[in-house]
This record gives sequence, C-alpha cells and structure tokens, in this order.
Amino acid sequence: MNPVIIAGGGLAGSEAAWQLSARGVPVTLYEMRPAQPTPAHKTDRLAELVCSNSLKSNLPGSASWLLKEELRRAGSLLLRLAEECAVPGGTALAVDRERFAQAVTSNLEGQPHIIIRREELREIPAVETPRRGVPTLMLVATGPLTSGALATRLQALTGSESLAFYDAISPIVDADTLDMERIFRASRYGKGGEDYLNCPLTENEYRAFYEALRGAETVPVHAFEDAKYFEACLPIEELARRGYDTLRFGPMKPVGLIDPHTGRRPFAVVQLRTENLRFASYNLVGFQNHLKFPEQKRILRTIPGLENAEFLRFGQIHRNTYLNAPRLLAPDLSLRAAPEVFVAGQLSGVEGYVECISTGLLAGLALARRAAGEAFTPPPRTTALGSLVHYITHADSGSYQPANISFDLLPPLDDVSPKLARDRRGRREKQCERALQGLDAWLQSGRTSTGARRGQPNTIQTMARSSA
Repeated sequence: MNPVIIAGGGLAGSEAAWQLSARGVPVTLYEMRPAQPTPAHKTDRLAELVCSNSLKSNLPGSASWLLKEELRRAGSLLLRLAEECAVPGGTALAVDRERFAQAVTSNLEGQPHIIIRREELREIPAVETPRRGVPTLMLVATGPLTSGALATRLQALTGSESLAFYDAISPIVDADTLDMERIFRASRYGKGGEDYLNCPLTENEYRAFYEALRGAETVPVHAFEDAKYFEACLPIEELARRGYDTLRFGPMKPVGLIDPHTGRRPFAVVQLRTENLRFASYNLVGFQNHLKFPEQKRILRTIPGLENAEFLRFGQIHRNTYLNAPRLLAPDLSLRAAPEVFVAGQLSGVEGYVECISTGLLAGLALARRAAGEAFTPPPRTTALGSLVHYITHADSGSYQPANISFDLLPPLDDVSPKLARDRRGRREKQCERALQGLDAWLQSGRTSTGARRGQPNTIQTMARSSA
C-alpha cells in the first residue's frame, strides 16, 4: 500500500494523519516548517494555534458544543488533547497553545505508520508523479498560508479561478431574533419579489450609526495580511471614514425602496439577504468589516430591527486561501477533477479551529476507506459534521463564503408543535438530540473503519480508548 501523502501539519492535516495511522494506513506528512517559515507561526510544532487559543463554546446545547461532542464520540485525537491541555476560559474550551502543539507533535511522532518530512511540498504527487499499480492518495491541508508553489499547482489542477486569496465576510443573524415590526420585505424598484429584508433608518438613526462606526475599535492587522483592501469589498468602517454620505451611496443606499410603514423612501437602509443552505438566517449585505466582535454586536444592534439580533457569524476581512468547494469538492472531500486528491481545513472553505479538525477527521476516514478500496458515506445530514460538509460541497458556488458551524446549517426540525416553535432553546436541544442519535447510528454502522486488517477496531471510539 502506497503511503497517503498529507501536505500541511496544521489542525486538519494532523487529525487526518492520526485517523489514517490508527487504521494501519501509512502516512507521509509534509510540514515545511522550520525549513520554510511562515509569517504567522512562531514554532515548528504541529497544530500550532496562530490566533486565539479558544476553541469556542463548550456550553451544552450550543452549535460549537455539538460539533465538539460529535468529535468526542468520533474519537478525535486533537479534541482529546485540547481538553487535556485546557486552561480556564469560562464556558469556552481554551488551551495552553504550547502544551497543545507539543502534545500533538509528540503523539504523531510516536505513531508507527507516520513519517514526518520537514520540507516544502511543491507539487501534487497524486497527479503529477503517480506511481504505477496502486494509486497515490493525497490530502492537501495547507491552510490560508499555502505556499505559492503549491497554490500554483492547485490552480493548474482546478482552474485559474478556483482559489480565493482574500476573504470578505458579512455578518449573519438569526431570523428568529429580528424585529419584523420594524423591518419590511421588498426588492429595489419592486424587482425580484420580496427576497430582501430591509431595515429603514431615519436621518437621526443613520447619524448615530455613522458616529458609532467612526469611533469603533478595529482588529489589528496581522503582518502577513495586506491592509490595502479591494475597492469592491471595502469594510464599512473604511467607507465611513471617507465621508458622511459614503455608506448611503454604497451598501446602505435607499434607492428604489419605499417603507410601507411611512409611505416614503428611508434616509438609509440596511438590506438582509437569506443565506443559501443556511436555514432561517440572513446576512447583512455589504457589511464586511474589520471590527472587534463585541464592537460589531454593539453597533449593529443600533440598526432598527436588529436591537436584539443574535449573530451566528460576525463580519471579517482577512487574508485567506480557500477553494470554491461547492464547485470542486465531492461529499467525501475529494476533488471531482482528481478523485485521488482530497482537501481539508481552511483550504476546503471552513472557518474555525474545531471546523478544521472536523474536516481533517472526515478526510482521514474517507482516505482510509479509499485506501482499502471501499466507499465512504459521510455522516448524516442531521449531524453537525454532516451539515458542515454538506454546506461546503453544496452551497451556491457563485457566492460561496467559508462557514463556521451554526444551527442554521442544520436542517430544521419536522412537525414542530406551536409550543416548540416559540421555544428557540428547546428547538436547539431537539436538534442536538437528533444529531447525536444520527451520529451514534453512523458510528455503529461501521462506516468509519476499513476492516482492512485483522483485529482492526470496528469504531473510532474503540481506537480513541486504546490510544488514550
């Protein structure tokens, strides 16, 4: 059996390597550090966390908790090590960065089926230097700082427009938390039906919003990020700095809209557009920004109709590298144009540490099945793992943006009673219960093990216990 080649020793690549090794599949893991340093990493350790040390909420019933709980049950090495390296973080799972990275590195270095090569991988061997007989399988998990040489190879393989190198993300709000008494449905000039929600602002409301935006705290720009924004996707705070009326001639223009409550055109308007494949949620059109998250919540809640809005995702602008996954990736995270090449982590179009670990785990399982000549069935759509992969492989490729896990990615409940329809927390608890039942059934079905070796564990929970 040819070894599976993994490019990138971050969260996704490390998790995938362990999942493969635990199933007896040989792995050659390429990590270019320290031979080729990056402007973000400080050490040569695997799975180094370069930004926050938080893996987000560990509060039972939250979407982030659900994804972690599914990873726990699925036997994720990195989540187990994160919990062993935890530091006080309130309801969040926060880790000691150095201990965590060292634990991952030591664990993978001690695996008998993993060879770690400290060099830059500049080609895609699975398609450029294929071996005769048994096909070479490869996982690309090089993240947002993918080297120029490998990025060029990916573009040649998938098309010149396949990679995005700059990410502008608008905030997303939970539809259940909007004040529809102040919001009206309409498209500009009556074209396109009532596809948009519109938050109208008076001149006084606009002035208050503008002044708050002018004084807001922004996120410091990393050294490896380019602060010269594209004109087509300027952050709203930059637009505000260019003049009082700039926003009103940009994302907040009221042209072609009449507020039915007043019969007049608003002074300014914020439009909300429904999210493809995200249930019961809306994004704030053109509201990408570089504000700190608490500032976003404070300022955006001054917009009429958003006073009590719950944010499923905050706006961001940062350097990123990711594939147009809905156009390029199959449900098992392999490239449709080159099925022997798999993609995971931020490169596949997910945001967040736990989401990267999740795609690494699933890619590792899929590669193990492929190496054994068996088909891989992704987790059920009702699970957080299944919904995350379904989103990145089925979203609208024309307007694709990376995603964190949130409840609006999961399918809604069927046959909800009137009482439960009014109980947001209760619905989420039911969604969690349904997800974990579906995951347990998927794990017990044996779809996560290859059965390629005598004595191989039937489920990944067994392997997790044996490696603890």
